[in-house]
Amino acid sequence: MRYRNDPTQLRGSIVPLMTPFTEDGAVDHLSLANLIEWQIASGTHGVSIGGSTGEPGAQSVEERIAAIKTVTETVAERVPVVVGTGTAQLHETIELTAAAVELGIDASLIITPYYSRPTQEALYVWYRTVAAEFPDLPIIAYNVPSRTAVDIDPETVARLYRDVPNFVGIKETTKDFEHFSRVIQLCGRDLIVWSGIELLCLPLLALGGAGFLSATANIAPAAHARMYELWEAGDLEGAREIHYGLHPLVDLLFVETNPAPGKWVLEQQGLIRSGFVRPPLITPTEAGLTKIRALMAEGEQYLTPVGDFQIGARA
Repeated sequence: MRYRNDPTQLRGSIVPLMTPFTEDGAVDHLSLANLIEWQIASGTHGVSIGGSTGEPGAQSVEERIAAIKTVTETVAERVPVVVGTGTAQLHETIELTAAAVELGIDASLIITPYYSRPTQEALYVWYRTVAAEFPDLPIIAYNVPSRTAVDIDPETVARLYRDVPNFVGIKETTKDFEHFSRVIQLCGRDLIVWSGIELLCLPLLALGGAGFLSATANIAPAAHARMYELWEAGDLEGAREIHYGLHPLVDLLFVETNPAPGKWVLEQQGLIRSGFVRPPLITPTEAGLTKIRALMAEGEQYLTPVGDFQIGARA
């Protein structure tokens, strides 16, 4: 695997895909493949599935493995594939990760175990245990305390980076920007650090971050890729213009619980066949749709054109 052998290539805008479902709730592999083709055509630098935006908690292990298969087969090594394979249970995490390795992923994104509130020592043991099962696979921690009720300390990240050879990075989905800075200060800039907070994507690059997994890239992949590329080219003003221009689309995604608003947009654009979200989530309310439509109009210039990727034209 090209990217697994060189984790430094895991940079830029990596889209954390929404998982399309049919109107009756089944995983829609046709729509998923269509989304991936559109993302790659739009310049996205990598594809991820199985993070919070993909509704993994509402899917069975078997469904998640089937979706990973669709992703790896569709991507076909054109860009890196980073897959969320973590759950709250160790045996499920091992099972998912093993299946994903067999399917050819480039790196695994392991969420901090949710609900149980493990200590920092327990988190260290958790990641060390998973990493030891897959010594040739780059392991990246996924820190999202708003959903898991536990925050992995910078010192724990540094300990893992020092002690575990294939622990290569962290996705930080925390609004505590000091946390980003302390992680990089303790680990050095060789650690892969991604932002999972939309409005911290560009600021993180100034600290030495490697890129971002922004939910907004589901509807604006070209803008996100371009923002990173402008930063790399030294065009800070151009990158800032996109950063501020994306604000309405960021707000759109969180009018109601992510990913329901974004899925509604993708359905309206014809990129997926249904905006269905699984319980306990619901599709946007009428009040929510009023706000979503207004924000969609405000940020329209940053929405990536659909082109020839309307699902009806490709079915």
